Amino acid sequence: MILASPSDLAMWLTLLTAIAYAIPALVAGRMGPGLARRYLWLAWILHGMTLGIGLWGEMPRFGFAPALSVTVWWVLTGYAVESQYFPKLKARWTMAALGSSAVALSWYFPGQALQVSASLWLPLHWALGIASYGMFAAAVVHAALMTSAEIEIRQGQENQSGLPLLTLERLMFRFIFLGFVLLTFTLIAGIAFGEQLYGAAGAHWKWDHKTVFSFLSWFTFGILLLGRYLFGWRGRRAVRVLYTGSAFLLLAYAGSRFVIEVLLERSL
Repeated sequence: MILASPSDLAMWLTLLTAIAYAIPALVAGRMGPGLARRYLWLAWILHGMTLGIGLWGEMPRFGFAPALSVTVWWVLTGYAVESQYFPKLKARWTMAALGSSAVALSWYFPGQALQVSASLWLPLHWALGIASYGMFAAAVVHAALMTSAEIEIRQGQENQSGLPLLTLERLMFRFIFLGFVLLTFTLIAGIAFGEQLYGAAGAHWKWDHKTVFSFLSWFTFGILLLGRYLFGWRGRRAVRVLYTGSAFLLLAYAGSRFVIEVLLERSL
């Protein structure tokens, strides 16, 4: 989410992290699952160190690519924990490729410097919000695995995900619930403490695009969880609602910042 200004340490950590992710992504088929898992653990640790340098560095920066980088780190955190309980889960190549791409992208587009007038609590507020990004992103990954497995089963092929459909669905809803809780706390903090967080009078409530899309995503995920609890929503209907809410959440920050920073080449 937040990266320090380009320095030798940050540069080397970024390079080592990208390499550690890239190795299992490129040669996953020629290494055993145990070795591939160890490479992912190493990359995950290096990735966290890179983010940590930015969080407490001398010149913190924030933008769409660092936000996506932290999102991917949270997804990999969930995968690392999950793989301990479900060793047959087969997503190592995807996770490694995703991690390598996110780290490289966040180095190339580090975002803009954090304003000195902002509260020191602002990075933690952002971390809470991006953590919800990560949980929903993990839910989307499981939804994609579930959809792929369903297609393979209908075609009479072996399920390549390594987990039964019902297990993937149960894990997907667990991540949705965790993401919804984190998003709820993020919105409450933004409303209640916005003036202290952003260091500007009247900053506690602004109906800008970020607020609108954040509440749209919160409302969508709330409907999904309520539909699951009351009506037993599952399968394609649940996946479609999940994708809709995730699109709203992506537009709330990362998508709009991509347009501003990269396409329009402007800063906020």
